[in-house]
Parts: sequence; structure tokens; C-alpha cells
Amino acid sequence: MRAGDRKLGPRPVLVGIVNVTPDSFSDGGEAFSPERAVERALRLLEEGAHVIDVGGESTRPGAEPVSGEEELRRVVPAVQAILAERPEAVVSVDTYRSETAEAALDAGALMVNDITALRGDPRMAPVVAEAGCGVVLMHMRGTPKTMQRDPRYADVVREVRNFLAERAEAAVAAGVDPGRILLDPGIGFGKTVEHNLRLLRSLDVITEVGFPVLVGTSRKAFIGRITGAEDPKERVFGTVATSVIAYGRGAFAFRVHDVRANREALEVAAAVEGLSP
Repeated sequence: MRAGDRKLGPRPVLVGIVNVTPDSFSDGGEAFSPERAVERALRLLEEGAHVIDVGGESTRPGAEPVSGEEELRRVVPAVQAILAERPEAVVSVDTYRSETAEAALDAGALMVNDITALRGDPRMAPVVAEAGCGVVLMHMRGTPKTMQRDPRYADVVREVRNFLAERAEAAVAAGVDPGRILLDPGIGFGKTVEHNLRLLRSLDVITEVGFPVLVGTSRKAFIGRITGAEDPKERVFGTVATSVIAYGRGAFAFRVHDVRANREALEVAAAVEGLSP
């Protein structure tokens, strides 16, 4: 798997979350300014993050979208500031808007993390293809505002698997390098607790599509439903458990708020599997 032109090794890849938003479910406002974004990014890199994922719009359940202009205003200065401090860092931009992706890529980002799997903006696939950057294609039922309103599936694993396979095929047909595609089953995006558990339990079905799989369970509500932790920041241990389980079922990358905890757990899991640094 590659992110931009930098190879990532065979061991688990940690994607550290930097939300330049005032209203994200777990850390809204903590990195809202470019200066705070740099502070958080540097901390995550020191903890062992391989990629920094910068997002300017909250995608929590029920969230209202922001304008494209506001997203640009939040994201691009943060990407520029992070790379000014750490030019070697691999930065991803969490957006479904081609204008934001294009500006972030011009500023030095190397990946696009698209929750709509290139469906939200018809220009996104050409932008990604032309840039030759990495791209994450995620499954989501509905929109962040509506996705948790009674989500239903006949077979959630099969439906998510088929959707991701189709979106990967569409991306390749649009000129996206297949070696730069990751698939994300979209834990928590239009799924009940049981849907999330089924996807984690059968993650090998998703990995069989043939692309590296990224999992994003960090601090999510379904973990709190299981453990009783109402505060998202108290869901670290549950997140770590899901990361290790997902790794054992073939996941490659892990999008997390708490990099050190997940990194250490995954390093032990990798050592057990015989993977060297």
C-alpha cells in the first residue's frame, strides 16, 4: 500500500485524526485553529502515527454540512501549517468535495479520505486520478445528518462488501491507480451496534475484495453502548480491542484519535504474527 509516493510497510498503519472543526463528536474545537492543528498533529506523529488525516467538516450522526468555502478555510491552512513543521509527513484530507481535495493536494497532502466513496462530487475521481494520490473509499448509508435514522440491511456484510467492490471498480475505471486505493466499511456510518459488530466479525469478507482495508472505530458510540462509557474519551480501551480484532481479520490501517494506545497494542499483535519493524 502506498500513500502518495511514500511506501508504508507491512505492519499496521496508524492514521491520526486532526479535526479542524468546532463540533466533532469526540474532539470538536481541540484543533480548530492551524496552530492547534499543528500541536495535535505533532503529538500524534510523536506517538507513532504514519498518516495525519485532516478534516474540516464533522461527520458525526446528525451533523449539518458546512459550506465548501468554510471547509477550505479550515482545512488548507492546517495542512500547510502541519507540512511547514513536518515536510516529510504523510497528510490525508478527509473530504468529499473536489475543491477541498484539490487545494489540499496542492498544499502537499498525499491522500483523500472520501466518506462518499467518490459519489459526493463528480469531479473527485478525476482529481484523485490526476494527482495520483492515495484514496480511501468508505461505505455510508445516507448522509451524516440522516444515516442513523433506522438503518436496515438484508445482509450488512454482503451489501457493504458489494458496494465497496463496485466503488473500487468505478475508481479504477476513472483512472485511479488501484495500488493507491483503500476500502473502509464505514463503522458507525448508517449502522446499528449489531451491524458494526457483524462487519468487524466478518471483516475478512471485505479484505477479500483485494484492496487494503482501513477501519475507523475510534471512540464511536457503539463502543460506549457495549462498555457503558458515555464520554467518547473514555472509549479508548474498547477502541483498542476493535483495532486488534480487526487487524487479526485482515485490516491494514486504523484511523484513531489515540495513536499510542492503538500503536502499542497493534505492535504486540504484529509481533505475535511474526512481522518485523
